[in-house]
Amino acid sequence: MQTIEALSHRLSSYLEAPQINLVRRAYYYAEQAHDGQKRRSGEAYITHPLAVADILATMHMDHQSLMAAMLHDVIEDTGISKKAIAAQFGDSVADLVDGVSKLTQIEFESHAEKQAENFQKMALAMANDLRVILVKLADRLHNMRTLGAMPPEKKRRIAKETLEIYAPIAHRLGMNDLRLELEDRGFYTMYPLRATRLQAALKSARGNRKELVEQIQTALEKRLTSENLTAIVIGREKHLFSIYEKMRTKKKFFKEIMDVYAFRIIVDSVDTCYRALGVVHNLYKPVAGEFKDYIAIPKANGYQSLHTVLVGMHGVPIEVQIRTKEMDEMANSGIAAHFLYKSNSSDTVNISHNRARQWVQGLLEMQRRAGDSLEFIENVKIDLFPDEVYVFTPKGKIVELPTGATAVDFAYAVHTDVGNACVACRINGRLAPLSQPLSSGQKVTIMTAQGAQPNPNWLNFAVSGKARSAIRHFLKNQRHHQSIALGRRLLSKAFSDLQMNYEQLSDEQQQKLLLDTKMESLDALLEDIGLGNRIAMTVAKLLKPETDIKVRTSTNAPITIDSAEGMMISFARCCRPIPGDPIVGHISSGKGLVIHQDTCRNIADLRSSPEKISQVNWAANVSGEFLVDVRVEVKSERGIIATIANRINEEAGSIEHINVQERDAHNSVINLCIGVQNRVHLANILRRIRLMSFVIRIHRSKN
Repeated sequence: MQTIEALSHRLSSYLEAPQINLVRRAYYYAEQAHDGQKRRSGEAYITHPLAVADILATMHMDHQSLMAAMLHDVIEDTGISKKAIAAQFGDSVADLVDGVSKLTQIEFESHAEKQAENFQKMALAMANDLRVILVKLADRLHNMRTLGAMPPEKKRRIAKETLEIYAPIAHRLGMNDLRLELEDRGFYTMYPLRATRLQAALKSARGNRKELVEQIQTALEKRLTSENLTAIVIGREKHLFSIYEKMRTKKKFFKEIMDVYAFRIIVDSVDTCYRALGVVHNLYKPVAGEFKDYIAIPKANGYQSLHTVLVGMHGVPIEVQIRTKEMDEMANSGIAAHFLYKSNSSDTVNISHNRARQWVQGLLEMQRRAGDSLEFIENVKIDLFPDEVYVFTPKGKIVELPTGATAVDFAYAVHTDVGNACVACRINGRLAPLSQPLSSGQKVTIMTAQGAQPNPNWLNFAVSGKARSAIRHFLKNQRHHQSIALGRRLLSKAFSDLQMNYEQLSDEQQQKLLLDTKMESLDALLEDIGLGNRIAMTVAKLLKPETDIKVRTSTNAPITIDSAEGMMISFARCCRPIPGDPIVGHISSGKGLVIHQDTCRNIADLRSSPEKISQVNWAANVSGEFLVDVRVEVKSERGIIATIANRINEEAGSIEHINVQERDAHNSVINLCIGVQNRVHLANILRRIRLMSFVIRIHRSKN
């Protein structure tokens, strides 16, 4: 069992005596605070904080982090406040402890929400001090090592959380050793049977491979020595969870994964890395397209290395990583390699810290935009899975994006305003659709336009957390403003039907409305009406209860529709009204105002509740494109579709989709959905098509 004496001895290798004494003081304080408390295993509770501090000591963390590790459960599990800790050990230790303490005071509806809220709090604490996450990861690692005493249900829940959130965070911060242990322990807990079977298979496979591994290793060492390069060659073992993930996601057999032999070559300088690469490419033939240079372009978590795949003796594939000693340390310990709070930090490490800081800043920006903690955590999970593509801005700056990212993700990665105003893109100088997935090495140029807005369809292909949260944030805001504006129009209309003027309501009348509807503000009430959750006439009648609802006079100005755009005014698909059609509005809950043709069958049932029907008219000039369904019966001939499409195009119409039904060998029915500006425009298109020799009948489809 670990003791404070053993830990102090370990710390003496890199900390000053006064700093070690502070760590000891924190230990004795925590020991007193947790006095009498036991862990599930029956050990005294203080063994846990001590073990967490020990994990941090192996990373050579500073004394404040170790003090926070000793005290990390004090606020939560004992009656001691943050103030008391600050008085004893100073503000920065108290802030660290508070950041690591979990949210236990608030009860959430679901576990998922609680987990998400915890993570949000952690993100905020990380923004102030990155050491918070390191203490948290060490805490989680010790909990995973001592899961034995937990009930099975809780074990699985903790393991799932570890695999979904903590292991990816460790990866994101470049802490490979810690990540691998978290993953393997999480895997054993989640799927004990799979893990045991895989472990047994791995053991026997390693026995069979031993001889070949030694042969390849000797060949590599010999060749490097003959070229006067000082290098250490190590055979790399694949880890249990990563084998399982490869089998699962890449649909590979265990044998296929184990057929690859992996080696790491560690050299003294960056220059030697590239020379060693030349040597191994001379020894064995490289596989085309499998070379990756992460030294010139480091991964998002600061990882640097050269990767190549070779074909060795007997045709076996050999994976080789070449890196310097510093890069190796960085790859295994990541952000904890030489902590920032030490004076002798090297440039590589600073780069890694800056990247980690940038990532945390991105988390905060996402948190501000996310509607709730669950949406936030969904976005974070997207960004935690670390496969990246690297693309270039027109000026040659590198932008990292998750695999599958599109130009929309790129635009938001450059700046939120660029994303919001994005209208088109060029990939390597050629125009390309915004939805096209990007590949590493492409140069992406975004074209923006004033007044452009994010399209809700972007959510179907945007993959980065930043882009998704920014689009959702914009759409929510837009929906909010538009529903208030629509609510105001509907309420004004209802008041004018009761011979009252909405603009001239007194403060008392407004207060009465809010009191009767139990709403906090007039905007909230208008939004509720605009969304269709309340009926404007019912709200208006609160101020004039004796009026009969049938007093509607047709002289009052109806609501005018002036464009096809808008989130709270939509056009019914059943009858597809276009400018020039007689129309009627229907208030639908959550959708706002839905416009139908006056003769639409679906509106007939709704006429029985007149308060849900709204008088609407087209404005004199309506902008935008409206969809309309057209049915064309034709004699079957070759090239009909192209000819019809050409005619529609000549008349400045657009085709949304086409569906062809063959009625018999001679006749076909073509159903078109076309975009037009108004009834006159539609009539011109129909006339052009009707004049074609093969058209038997053409008409606009209804319902």
